[in-house]
Amino acid sequence: MYHSPKAQVLKAFAFRPILIALAATFASPTIAAEDNKTIDLPTVPVTGNPLGVSSDALVVPVSVLSGRELSLKREGTLGETLNGIPGVSATQFGPNASRPVIRGLDGERVRIMQNGLGILDASSLSFDHAVGVDPLIIEQIDVVRGPAALLYGGSAMGGVVNAIDHRIPKEQLDGVTGRAETRFGGPDNARNGAAVIDVGNGRIAIHADAYTRKTSDLDIPGYAVSRRKSAQANGPARENRGKLVNSSADGDGGALGAALTFDNGYIGTSFSTLNNNYGVVAEENVRIDMQSNRWDVASEFTDLSGLINRVKLRIAHTDYEHRELEGGEVGTTFKNRGIEGSVEVGHKAIGELNGVVGYQFNNTNFEALGDEAFVPGVNTQNHAMYVYEELAIDKHKVTFGGRLGHATVDSKASGTFTNPQNNSFNPNSFALGGLYTIDNNWSLAGNLSHNERAPSYFELYANGAHVATAQFEVGNADLKKERSNGVDAQLRWKDANHSFSIGSYYTRFSNFIGLFGTGNEINVNGDLLPEAKFIAVPAVFKGLEAEAKFKLTDRLNLNLLGDYVHAKDQRNDKYLPRIAPLRVGGGLHYQYNSIGARLDVLKAFEQDRTADNELKTDGYTNVSALATYKLPTKLNLELFAKANNLLNQEIREHASFLKDISMQGQRSILFGLRGDF
Repeated sequence: MYHSPKAQVLKAFAFRPILIALAATFASPTIAAEDNKTIDLPTVPVTGNPLGVSSDALVVPVSVLSGRELSLKREGTLGETLNGIPGVSATQFGPNASRPVIRGLDGERVRIMQNGLGILDASSLSFDHAVGVDPLIIEQIDVVRGPAALLYGGSAMGGVVNAIDHRIPKEQLDGVTGRAETRFGGPDNARNGAAVIDVGNGRIAIHADAYTRKTSDLDIPGYAVSRRKSAQANGPARENRGKLVNSSADGDGGALGAALTFDNGYIGTSFSTLNNNYGVVAEENVRIDMQSNRWDVASEFTDLSGLINRVKLRIAHTDYEHRELEGGEVGTTFKNRGIEGSVEVGHKAIGELNGVVGYQFNNTNFEALGDEAFVPGVNTQNHAMYVYEELAIDKHKVTFGGRLGHATVDSKASGTFTNPQNNSFNPNSFALGGLYTIDNNWSLAGNLSHNERAPSYFELYANGAHVATAQFEVGNADLKKERSNGVDAQLRWKDANHSFSIGSYYTRFSNFIGLFGTGNEINVNGDLLPEAKFIAVPAVFKGLEAEAKFKLTDRLNLNLLGDYVHAKDQRNDKYLPRIAPLRVGGGLHYQYNSIGARLDVLKAFEQDRTADNELKTDGYTNVSALATYKLPTKLNLELFAKANNLLNQEIREHASFLKDISMQGQRSILFGLRGDF
């Protein structure tokens, strides 16, 4: 596993000692005995609303994973951790690279953020590129379903995933808090560990975390290649039964952060690093060695006097690089370096009107060097002003948001790309929403939106063989802004410990930018690759989402969920590719004193509504189980065991580009120990 000298120094002199120190601290009962207080950080889904209201008061649908629930649901990638939330599936390019898909939209249309700022990596460029954040150190994940472009970036037409890690402390802390977790087993023989610690004296707070992750090739229940794929003309043979070759991974990372905290705010900074070396399952001799270093600065002050009552500042600089190793030699290198920031001010209430005004910017430089550089070097800059306002009317409220942006996407002469090109766009978006409280139990939320997105650099300038998708991809520098209009509505019910919601949405794109096959073949070094071009087409996405939680007894809870997406190219009334099928699920969760157990079932139906040249995908039933036991110690320690795919079925996700040569793991069990103090 290759690391630069800088990364080796950081790893040797920073994170390994931190991990050892945290483990020693966590194992010591003395600290817990001296002060048994636990600092509970807020889990308000602020991603869905800058005013910090609870999820019940949000107009847009937001799902939040945090605390123990997140700890027990963690998977190896961000996409798999969130897969199964209503409206959310995953791209799943093997077990190591998986981005969330929201309501059938992926890539640039789902904005992945870390603490409210974008993660500058290369994961949206190609399905085999992993997301530059590891779930092991995340403290909370907010998922906004539906257009959220107004506050978090013009590309977020599908939604937003915000991974929150508290690496810059925001709360006053007097004492020591922390958590640690280790797990091993599963279908990939995982050996993972993470530790987090926060120390403060009431004014200065210091954060440190470290993690390590190691997995073997994934055990699978059958052949990696599907029967449909093998039966095609010149289809691959069904080999490698029981093992997904070249799917192992080895990664580590960590962070140091510090902040000055006050009664009404904080100012702080952090440095984090991530290293990840993993196999690309589409090519048996190719591995990706990835490194990302990031500096963050953040500050927020509330309860200010005067017209402006809150000020919030966030800036992050990221230096991302990954090398694609072919037989141990560097074949292609991808780099993405840049800075992103935002300034947001809130105004004092004007009658019943509350809101914020903000400015957001980013400047990134992307480079691709080597044999498979199918896009040129590109500088992308975005600037935007946005406003969000809420008007309370008795128990109801009306919301309005607007965003005015300017984007430039300029390519550079590099490699085979000898003709630099410049493009600029002015994407503007607006939304009008409302929350109508019917009575103490029932409410109705709705949102009307107009969204515009500037084309990404690869949609504009791609021109070359893309091995991960086995296509010759061709961009279109004449693409215009992607535009859509949508409506989203939810009916919600809540009564004490019971809740239920059902929602529907309809989004019409006047020019949906997609990658479509042309039917032509391009000769690349003697091999014929099918040609695919980025073109804009009219399209419609519509669907349903439902979720319910019922407390059957003091010890037993019932959870239910379901979702459905229907997406078509309106030119020819044909289905769009990689759209997840109808899914329904349910689970029983039992807790009695220190013993817990749960049984969950997720049923995905067959997807036979496919695009041209796309194979059908069989349905599956994934039955999983979890058992937990809180140890009788002064420390808050919990043992857990997770069993997955108990029916040992071939689970292939239709949203995955790799579904016909890869699948999820076989029946397995994973053991772990987690705790906090």
